[in-house]
Amino acid sequence: MKKSYIYIITNTYRTTFYVGITANLSQRIIEHQKGIGSKFTSKYNLKDLIYFEEFTDINQALAREKQIKNWKKEWKLNLIRKLNTLQI
Repeated sequence: MKKSYIYIITNTYRTTFYVGITANLSQRIIEHQKGIGSKFTSKYNLKDLIYFEEFTDINQALAREKQIKNWKKEWKLNLIRKLNTLQI
């Protein structure tokens, strides 16, 4: 089965978050870093990958992306802190 990923990227100051979905995480992050990922990520200079989850079912990935997009910022931060050692 083909893998899918949901991911969260942010800017240097960790003030804005973007939740996305892709089948090729490394390529998608390169696109964001080059400023061609999306207009929103380019506008807010979102280039730092701080969280991702891997799925084998695209429908599960889509559901998880929608779930996280509806979360409050603090909930996203708690998710990131739980699995990362970054200071946000």
